[in-house]
Amino acid sequence: MTIKREVFISVDIEASGPIPGEYSLLSIGACDAYRPENSFSCLVKPTSNNAVPEALAVTGLSLDKLQLEGEAPPDAMARFADWVSTCSGSGPPVFVGLNAGFDWSFINYYFIRYYGSNPFGIAALDIKALFMGARGCSWKETKSSNMKQVTGALTEGTHDALEDARFQAELFRRIRG
Repeated sequence: MTIKREVFISVDIEASGPIPGEYSLLSIGACDAYRPENSFSCLVKPTSNNAVPEALAVTGLSLDKLQLEGEAPPDAMARFADWVSTCSGSGPPVFVGLNAGFDWSFINYYFIRYYGSNPFGIAALDIKALFMGARGCSWKETKSSNMKQVTGALTEGTHDALEDARFQAELFRRIRG
């Protein structure tokens, strides 16, 4: 039996608040974890006016501007699904995230609600948990700033979804090998 090569896709999102459904997915950034130049990004129209001011402040995104310039959620998720399919080829795509539970919850919700299925399936690989297991460290030590220092990563997070996806991909490669 031939096992197909898994394709690790680093995904980061920015959102208007802590949970999907009540708050909106605002931007998606993704890249092949081992070929980060192979990337995807988009801005998404908000689905509600609910927002945590701090969430918007840290991203620099505006609900009003996204209402004009963002893609409708069905269009954004269809384009993202097409990119995931092209990126992964015949291998299964694996969602990789830093605090994957948060990012995956929005991606999963939006894929199911606006596209009908999630090409990543029902699971995500969390870089924080991977680091904790590899280093035998405490959960508190899995902050991205600590991981950057320990791994010698050259990039850093900026709260731009694509740049953060590339930063996460670098951390993932340095931890996993």
